[in-house]
Amino acid sequence: MPLTIATWNINSVRLRIESVARFVEAYRPDILCLQETKCMDGQFPLADLRKMGFDHIAIHGQKGYHGVAIASRYAFRDPERKPFFGKEDARHISVVLADGPATGTRIHNFYIPAGGDEPDPAINPKFAHKLGFLDEMEAWDGLKVGDAGNRSILVGDLNIAPYEHDVWSSKQLKGVVSHTPLERRRLIEVAKAGQWVDMMRELTPEPEKLYTWWSYRSPDWAAANKGRRLDHVWVSPTLGPAMRGFEIVKDARSWERPSDHAPVIATLDL
Repeated sequence: MPLTIATWNINSVRLRIESVARFVEAYRPDILCLQETKCMDGQFPLADLRKMGFDHIAIHGQKGYHGVAIASRYAFRDPERKPFFGKEDARHISVVLADGPATGTRIHNFYIPAGGDEPDPAINPKFAHKLGFLDEMEAWDGLKVGDAGNRSILVGDLNIAPYEHDVWSSKQLKGVVSHTPLERRRLIEVAKAGQWVDMMRELTPEPEKLYTWWSYRSPDWAAANKGRRLDHVWVSPTLGPAMRGFEIVKDARSWERPSDHAPVIATLDL
């Protein structure tokens, strides 16, 4: 049976709940992982998501900032909200599916810090936070998925475009946070340490361009197409043979009051 899982940095779930409903009606994902929900748990629009068919919802919210959520048509268990880098900001949530074709699969939803503007941890605390966050991800046993019986999926806005063709111009962006050589190397090391498979690049190898984010600053983002692949889908090696495809829903970037990220839908045949 196929499992579809969508990941989307929604940039305020309450502000864009109509866009969420439009997306869900059109694409009907089994699981929807949101980042940058920007609301406390008590303010999360649970009723709206339930009307969309998601009876099972796990949230990790924060007032005005960050925030992640997993909405599922299938029951789940063992929700976990892990803090990173000594902070209590809401950047991770995971669950284990307890029903459906992916029963027993752990779903991780991450929102890695953006890192500010200056790629120097000595003068930019936000960049130091980002690097420390990656260090802790690499060291966390919960993200070591190489065991033959491990079924795990990691999605989210990882705020790094690791490969040359994950950005519109690797040469021009090499000094820009999200595509600096240090960040690129560290994210790839995190994936390798856990033995994760980068599903999007496994199915669509370099040098094909892949973008999931386009800046609000561009007056005509579609024509310029100066994008970056900041949103990712990783799977454990056990699930590698189940990978069937993915779609970047670029049209959503042009909807009314859009997020600067497009949703990504991954399909696995389980």
